Amino acid sequence: MPRAIRIHETGGPEKLKWEEVEVGAPGPGQVRVRNTAVGLNFVDTYQRSGLYPMALPFILGSEGAGVVEAVGPKVREFKVGDRVAYAGPIGAYAEVLLRPADRLVKIPAGIDDKVAAAIMLKGMTSWYLCRRTHKVRKGETVLVHAAAGGVGQILCQWAKHLGATVIGTVGSDGKAAIAKKVGCKHVIVVPKENFVERVKQITKGKGVPVVYDGVGKDTFTGSLDCLQPLGLMVSFGNASGAVPPFNAGILAQKGSLFLTRPTLATYTAAREDLVKAARDLFAVVKSGKVKISINQTYPLSEAAQAHRDLEARKTTGSTVLIP
Repeated sequence: MPRAIRIHETGGPEKLKWEEVEVGAPGPGQVRVRNTAVGLNFVDTYQRSGLYPMALPFILGSEGAGVVEAVGPKVREFKVGDRVAYAGPIGAYAEVLLRPADRLVKIPAGIDDKVAAAIMLKGMTSWYLCRRTHKVRKGETVLVHAAAGGVGQILCQWAKHLGATVIGTVGSDGKAAIAKKVGCKHVIVVPKENFVERVKQITKGKGVPVVYDGVGKDTFTGSLDCLQPLGLMVSFGNASGAVPPFNAGILAQKGSLFLTRPTLATYTAAREDLVKAARDLFAVVKSGKVKISINQTYPLSEAAQAHRDLEARKTTGSTVLIP
């Protein structure tokens, strides 16, 4: 029987169990996929810990790539042998799994399976952040927190490709070098510098029109102070913990600011949006304008260690689990 990482109770990485699972034949509208690579994401740790409640037990994981083993009735777009990738629904930490066909996309020639698995969630998140939530324009200056992280590296490169000046924050000098490499003109090492003061210096007091913040609690309040009047605060993650409750009147006091808490699920809910997101993402990667750094790989069976390293900030770029 195939194996998967299952969670029976929430908590630390030790709650990840490598177990046999039964995978049946695909039903109507379903495809059975044998994974070749699975992406690791911070959202996985939120679900594992219970920060994002899930019905127990469940198989973790939001993105992956593999080969179609079987197709169910009413599936017309895919056939056995197709290389496919996906970002949701949950259940990717598995050797074999069933996927709804309308949530799959074909991997084009020139894109490796590990790259596809690493970019579906992080890459399409970057797509909606810079192409839809706030359409980055040439000449803008934008602030990206955690610029050396998985989303950060893709987002910074994409924003630079679109003509923006990118300010990136990182947690160490080593990660500063990575942020520079992925297109940040200005890099702020947060433990050593006040990022609000530096952003004001860089922008000559004007502030930025948008802040992309996947860090959460530690950066949220300061990020509001980096925005120019009518600026947009994009809070899309909680790497440092959930943003605490606050008085919405603060947005008025700081310049009639806008705040959004977007998700990839919403932006790709429609099949046509999912296909467009994947098409744009694969194209920008194939063009070389966005380069993907898969800096860590682990056997899927060792997902617990991958989680420990991710939460300890020992990883950079993208991490892939190999079934």
